[in-house]
Amino acid sequence: MTNTFDPEKLQTALETVHRAGIPGVFAEVRDDDRIWRGAAGVADLATGRPVTAEMRHRVGSITKTFTSAAVLQLVDDGEIELDTPIGRYLPRLGPGERGTAITVRMLINHTSGLAEYFPHAYPSLAAFPALAKTTPTSLDDNRFTRFHATDLIEMGVAAPATGTPGGTPGMYSNTNYLLLCQLLGTVTGTSAEKYITRNVIERAGLPDTELPAGPHINGPHSLHYEAWFGMIDPPRDYSVYDMSWVGPAASLISTVADLNRFFGLLLAGEIISPSSLAQMQRTVPVISFEGKTIDYGLGLHKMEIPGHGTYWGHDGSVWGGGAMSMTSADGKRQMSIAVNLQRWNQLDSSGKPQPHPIDDALRALTQLALCG
Repeated sequence: MTNTFDPEKLQTALETVHRAGIPGVFAEVRDDDRIWRGAAGVADLATGRPVTAEMRHRVGSITKTFTSAAVLQLVDDGEIELDTPIGRYLPRLGPGERGTAITVRMLINHTSGLAEYFPHAYPSLAAFPALAKTTPTSLDDNRFTRFHATDLIEMGVAAPATGTPGGTPGMYSNTNYLLLCQLLGTVTGTSAEKYITRNVIERAGLPDTELPAGPHINGPHSLHYEAWFGMIDPPRDYSVYDMSWVGPAASLISTVADLNRFFGLLLAGEIISPSSLAQMQRTVPVISFEGKTIDYGLGLHKMEIPGHGTYWGHDGSVWGGGAMSMTSADGKRQMSIAVNLQRWNQLDSSGKPQPHPIDDALRALTQLALCG
């Protein structure tokens, strides 16, 4: 089926997302050598400052693709083996007997069985995923908290396992990626942040992408509004936030243009070898934070759109910020979208998030951006 590329329709779809309730949304769509960028809405609800497509933005777990690419570069260099137990590299952090059973691959594709740490780091979220029993108090309490990665890892390791090592479906867990960051540091002798910056971000030529050292977003950016399922009303800005609670698992700041460039180069085999890219695209079923089963590879989501083929990429969210970047298997069609509101769905009496017009508007934008 032939894709169409209609900038006017794309802009209308962005504006529909804004009218549905997102304060600000911006995107870049690429179709071969054609590039469209658009924006709708505001970056600041108080001042009405408009959002623009060039703004820098926290992109959440899209960071995981960058971290995975860094690990796979070391696989290419023979410094790391995907099917070696993590305990061999990190004997002090390797989770006891599980350290001999959990491999590097299992960390990257979330089949380690290691639990997510953040409900233990954020006391008011301890009941997660029972959303109705959570409160957003911890979001404010920890705005400037400097977490240590080893403490967070220990929380995830100490929590009850979510499955057996290598078992499927896997369970999405930031604990896995903080361990991978420790692995990068041990093998390279430098921090994961420095290694990813030098060997992935700079290698890909991404001028507006960084792993932040402090709580602020440098350069033009939107505020990031968090609603926490209607419990923060009106939604509050969390764009100034110490991201050590996720580090290089989800702290990346980027632009929609840089994201498309990165995924284009990655899927063209210009950041890791073709053999490592093939490993990256070997998927297993993984249960996301939202309870959905996704096809997950080594830091990549796989999405099938009937009649239009396969797309690869990742999505992500932080407090108030969300993003998604997908690229067609042939590399010709790309879409990166950023929004400045998160967890807009209200909970029903049973504590289940209810559908919202934003959901339909975002699906329609995604379909149009990827398929025309």
